[in-house]
Amino acid sequence: MNYPNGIKKPQNTSPITYSNRGMSLESDLNESNEYYREIDKAYIYKKPTPIKIVKVNYPSRDKAVIKEAYYTIPSTTDYNGLYKGRYIDFEAKETKSKTAFPLANIHSHQIKHIKNIYNHQGIVFLIVRFIHYNETYLLLGKDFLDFIEHENRKSIPYSFFQQKGYIIKDGYRPRIDYLKIVDTIIGGI
Repeated sequence: MNYPNGIKKPQNTSPITYSNRGMSLESDLNESNEYYREIDKAYIYKKPTPIKIVKVNYPSRDKAVIKEAYYTIPSTTDYNGLYKGRYIDFEAKETKSKTAFPLANIHSHQIKHIKNIYNHQGIVFLIVRFIHYNETYLLLGKDFLDFIEHENRKSIPYSFFQQKGYIIKDGYRPRIDYLKIVDTIIGGI
């Protein structure tokens, strides 16, 4: 494309990177959780992924670089904490699919963890963002587990989220007010 004065528009030559896919939902949730802590509403944190460090390069004391590490045990879900005296635990995922959320995005040990939290009466759910529609849904752990148990599919249809899920409206502070929905679902605990 040329500008009117004959100057050519510079081409974007930066390579496509996929390194931050899924990070916008995580960033929004981290900001929301920080806000909840600031106003003393809830204490919910992103769980660190457990790793074992094998090799570290120490060029100087303040510039240590991890050269080799591996996961020690499978991680469970992304977030956990306390809300109104109850344990809360959830997984957050984004999908570019217009039609469904692939179940391959949730590992078997995470499903087992969700089931355990549900069986012990913890508050457990998924937060799934459909990027194409710019919609974020909260799906209760119970509905997620029912779907897996009764459906023989490799994905959860978008329509299932529309029927069983709760849409989370974007806001300013908090960015994703999922606790408003938790209050509605659980009856204000």
